Amino acid sequence: MPYDVLLRHCRLFNDEVDIGIKDGLIAAISPQLSEPGQLELDIQGQLVSPPFVESHIHLDSALTSGEPRWNQSGTLFEGIEIWRERKQSLTLEDVKNRAKETLKLQASQGVLFVRTHADVSESTLTALQGLLEVREEVKDWITLQVVAFPQDGIYGHPKNEELLEEALRLGADVVGGIPHYELTREDGVRSVHRIFTLAEQYNRLIDIHCDEIDDDQSRFLEVVAACAIRTGMASRVTASHTTAFGSYNNAYANKLMGFLQRSQINFIANPLINITLQGRTDTYPKRRGITRVKELWQAGLNVSLGHDCIQDPWYSLGTGNMLNVAHMAVHVCQMTGMAEIDACFDMVTVDGAKTLNLENSYGIEVGKSANLIVLDADSRYEAIRRQSTIRYVISQGKLLAYTETPKTEWKKWR
Repeated sequence: MPYDVLLRHCRLFNDEVDIGIKDGLIAAISPQLSEPGQLELDIQGQLVSPPFVESHIHLDSALTSGEPRWNQSGTLFEGIEIWRERKQSLTLEDVKNRAKETLKLQASQGVLFVRTHADVSESTLTALQGLLEVREEVKDWITLQVVAFPQDGIYGHPKNEELLEEALRLGADVVGGIPHYELTREDGVRSVHRIFTLAEQYNRLIDIHCDEIDDDQSRFLEVVAACAIRTGMASRVTASHTTAFGSYNNAYANKLMGFLQRSQINFIANPLINITLQGRTDTYPKRRGITRVKELWQAGLNVSLGHDCIQDPWYSLGTGNMLNVAHMAVHVCQMTGMAEIDACFDMVTVDGAKTLNLENSYGIEVGKSANLIVLDADSRYEAIRRQSTIRYVISQGKLLAYTETPKTEWKKWR
């Protein structure tokens, strides 16, 4: 029987292979497959990779930049205020249309797994309900995880704690939090403990916006690590942003790193937004405003990268292309060695899959779901250096998107 899809002459790691796809699964990987395919694609030695993983984005606010006004200061906190105004006019149709438009933009560029945060600080829970509906409507071509995220803090309003739990009852996949934005340090610590209690009660993953600030005294990461160690939740826990880690003195940072290695939690950095929002109150020298990505990676901890924002009150730019994110990480994290550049590619693919707890269903192996992308490059280094075109996107065994590689044609000088 022929394969449904047959990819010939694929660059998979360091080997050239054929990949046969049947009934939505990877059926065979071999230097040369003799059976034909109903659809055959000659990959011509280009790089085939598992799809990109978007570890951290806010689809509920995507594509709202300038509504109701632009963020003139460029700060996190003005963005929060603008979003507080904008979310008063949210409707299910509004949230769903923008989310699906953004997901199509991402998928066309090779993103097939997405973790999105949904603001659950409004009593209607419109953002959450819209994204839960989208999760079901797009499941045949993209996998969406939804984080119940209390943007205004669990204890910033008397009803927020109950809203967070209601979001989990409604089906949110992940418990979120924002301890550094709680009213007091004590409330922040209390919020982390509450997040872990809810995660255990409802059997959910954890993803906390943690220490997303330049303040070197914002130290909720140690609380997250301690809770992970005591509960044994380890890889089910993620600390997002942790930008204050870049401002800690080295004596404290080195002590903390040991605790983090014990905890084995995941980290998500968002290089595009971190380099933009952080350091706004600095004169010079101005901080890069990003967590210690290289050091976390060197310590053996799992680090993935996210876009965070696409055209919203915090970031008016953004294309959804994860190679843009990896490219920025290479620069701002000073990861320019060959192994480090490869690591940045992994941070938007296999390491993102670890963060989302997808290891059992993710990857190019016989028997796994046929989710893969073909890049106009022959290596991870070339893919990042040139921010290569994603030529083919195959989702669940079907060709989802195809993009022509741009060509430049020189004319003779007269």
